[in-house]
Amino acid sequence: MDASCHRHDISDKVWALLEPHLPGQRGRRGGIARDNRRFINAVFWVLRTGAPWRDLPPDYGKRGSVHQRFIRWRRKTPKYIWP
Repeated sequence: MDASCHRHDISDKVWALLEPHLPGQRGRRGGIARDNRRFINAVFWVLRTGAPWRDLPPDYGKRGSVHQRFIRWRRKTPKYIWP
């Protein structure tokens, strides 16, 4: 993890379990995501705090870009996962 991690970000152990299931992997169709972990931590931060996307700390990336990525991800996810 880089130096800008927050105390509630996912651990290396959890990341090792989660990473293979995310899009943007080498050898798969589409682009390669270099910041999946930062994106997941950003989504978890918003879910955990209940804060609006505009309050996302800059360490997680540009709030508009992270939010748009979340919207695209949500659209591709089966409907039974999201309320």
